[in-house]
Amino acid sequence: MIRLQLMSTSGCHLCELAEQIIAECLLNNVAVTIELIDVAEQEQFQARYAIRIPVLYHPETNKDLGWPFDFVQVKQFITDISQS
Repeated sequence: MIRLQLMSTSGCHLCELAEQIIAECLLNNVAVTIELIDVAEQEQFQARYAIRIPVLYHPETNKDLGWPFDFVQVKQFITDISQS
């Protein structure tokens, strides 16, 4: 199972768009889980992600995909992670 985190915060319209794109990519992929991380509430992520959100992050490889991204880029990111 691939565990990804979406770095975001409440009230962020770009984060909402990112969630929609990611949800479309995961419709038939049960091997991926997404954890939403509110960077405003997580001090350890603020310095790295506060001005970059939304960011899709894979903690095991320390790889991330920053906004802007689209359906194809998210799919490719997941493929790349799964082959790591």
